[in-house]
Amino acid sequence: MKVLNCRKSGLVACFGRFLLLVLTFLSTSSYCQNSQESNGQKPQIIISSDIGGDDPDDYQSMVHLLVYGGRFELLGLISSPPGKGRLSNILEAIEAYEKDFPKLKAKNIEFPDPKYLRSISKQGSLEIQHADEPDNLSEGSQWIIQKVNESKRPVYVLVWGSMTDVAQAVHSDPTIKSKLRVYSIGSWNTAQDPKSRDYLFNNHPDLWWIENNTTFRGMYMGGEQSGNLGNQTFVETFVKDHGNLGRLFWEQKKDIKMGDTPSVLYFLNGDIENPEGESWGGSFIKTDHGPNYWTDNPDPDLIENNRQGAKTVNRHRKDFLQDWAKRMEWLKD
Repeated sequence: MKVLNCRKSGLVACFGRFLLLVLTFLSTSSYCQNSQESNGQKPQIIISSDIGGDDPDDYQSMVHLLVYGGRFELLGLISSPPGKGRLSNILEAIEAYEKDFPKLKAKNIEFPDPKYLRSISKQGSLEIQHADEPDNLSEGSQWIIQKVNESKRPVYVLVWGSMTDVAQAVHSDPTIKSKLRVYSIGSWNTAQDPKSRDYLFNNHPDLWWIENNTTFRGMYMGGEQSGNLGNQTFVETFVKDHGNLGRLFWEQKKDIKMGDTPSVLYFLNGDIENPEGESWGGSFIKTDHGPNYWTDNPDPDLIENNRQGAKTVNRHRKDFLQDWAKRMEWLKD
């Protein structure tokens, strides 16, 4: 550091230079800290999705995820049951992302390269679990095991379809539970493949798990829906004609459902270590099932259209939609 000579320059000038040096140091320190946070502390996420199956809302959630791709360290995109969805459907979304990639990168945000996304895209099980215990190990479940074992930090698997591949991974290597975190969207998905969910619930009560069975409905039920914040008006205003990702969204479904998206919103606003706290992706309660299990909050004040906990998502609707709209504006044709 340069030594100040106050005798020659005077006390006022000397103090001014000293203050400048202090501000420069603090600015540099803050920059280094922010860089470390952006490079090393992004949440590590794997998506397990039945995209391409019977419900087009997984395409919607995939578009939303990719527009926020720089906010996460994506470790895997896995095609999982139930239904006819396949790896090719994930690759279709990546193809749209690739066309919009130059516009996203122009915003100086660390969006993952499309080639990288293809390299971490894997085919999971083609069928749901039929026995009481998993009897298979898919490419997708092997990938979960590999990525969790390679990491020194928690790895979050966001389950948008059935629990099949997660159940296979945990059954094959239970040691991954020490770093594995699961946020699953249940309801219809669980009804299509109850055995994989029940296997995990009954045999691994120590699994860190947010089981969202009804809270996710707040994504499209209730909340602020006036003007261009309605399920259809938002898409028409802020998604349609906004790049190739917006076009893919519009082609699949012309209004907001995005039932799996709260699992992503959870990582965009809130404390990911505290499922009971406020977050865009919902607030949950711990039960007596296990030390690290949370599910929908039954408080009557949080019910929307008979769905428990839904208001813990829809009360943030204006905020998360406006934030998303800003990103879609980057892609506008």
